[in-house]
Amino acid sequence: MAYISQRGAYWRAEIRRRGHKPLYRSFDTKHLAQQWARKIESEMDSGVFIDRIEAERTTLRSALERYRREIVPEKRHQYQENQRIARWIDNPLSHRTLANLRGSDFAKYRDARRADGKAENTIRLELQVISHLFEIARKEWGMEGLLNPLSNIRKPSGSQTRDRRLRPGEFEKLYAALASSTNAWSAPAFELAIATSLRQGSLFSIQWEWLDLNNRILRFPPEARGADNKSVPAVLPLSRRAVDVFRYLAALAEGQERRLHRSQFGPADVTPQSLRGRVFRATTNAVVCVWKRVIKAASADDPELSSLRWHDLRHEAASRFFEKGLHPMEVASITGHRSMQMLKRYTHLRPESLLARLD
Repeated sequence: MAYISQRGAYWRAEIRRRGHKPLYRSFDTKHLAQQWARKIESEMDSGVFIDRIEAERTTLRSALERYRREIVPEKRHQYQENQRIARWIDNPLSHRTLANLRGSDFAKYRDARRADGKAENTIRLELQVISHLFEIARKEWGMEGLLNPLSNIRKPSGSQTRDRRLRPGEFEKLYAALASSTNAWSAPAFELAIATSLRQGSLFSIQWEWLDLNNRILRFPPEARGADNKSVPAVLPLSRRAVDVFRYLAALAEGQERRLHRSQFGPADVTPQSLRGRVFRATTNAVVCVWKRVIKAASADDPELSSLRWHDLRHEAASRFFEKGLHPMEVASITGHRSMQMLKRYTHLRPESLLARLD
């Protein structure tokens, strides 16, 4: 039988049962205290009791801070995850306890973010952080009775398929603007993104030790190949143009002053054999910032350019490989796609490129 006592303006319920740790809870009225005690004792009698005290004491904010300490360091993209966590900590929901949060709370958050014009995939990833946090709390933090409030709400569909490619004249226009910028690495990075089809992270992580320019090969070590859905091939064949760009970057790294032209880089005997470390001395953020400024400036005269994103260059690369006549399996061996369905999503052939193959 539960013990109910008055403590000042509150009523305290205490339950002691063999095989269970003592439970205490304070309520505004005696009736609420008795109601809670009957419910808990009934669950104990039927053998279905699960301790919810931890979930009722832990706020979303403290859970997020623990999640950031214990879970985020194991993730690949820690910066983005920390940014999402910081956004949640600033949200009023972070002051609520985990047991107090409902699906309707997160449905309202979802709708508010949509009203602010945020992308569906952005909202989906923000909600995914909370969903994973609840699963970790339930499975590993001793909150077995905690339900995941996001399991029953409608999730955003994710990112929309993009089919943006470079239009005639856009490459030359953007290349000239990047080459004239103060960042000497931006124009080569732009050209290599199309020549290799590599994502930002993989492109800017290339080390000189991985390159064999004489045999036109780029070898990625196992630790640099990434997760299954963001992988790169172990060996990437390089076009002659890509080799020329890498030779120019070798000359640039050695401090030799050479102007960057599409038709002529440094002499063919420039090699990276004596170089170590990253090919790109500029950071990813520095190059992408230059890219965004160039796009913004060029969009003043050509509004269509405002829709171009750096990742669209990977779409451009995959499409160009097919237009050169490569087999889908050959293209996949270069781009690193694990399925033909995803490769198809990245390929947007121009009808004009197919005319030569039609009778």
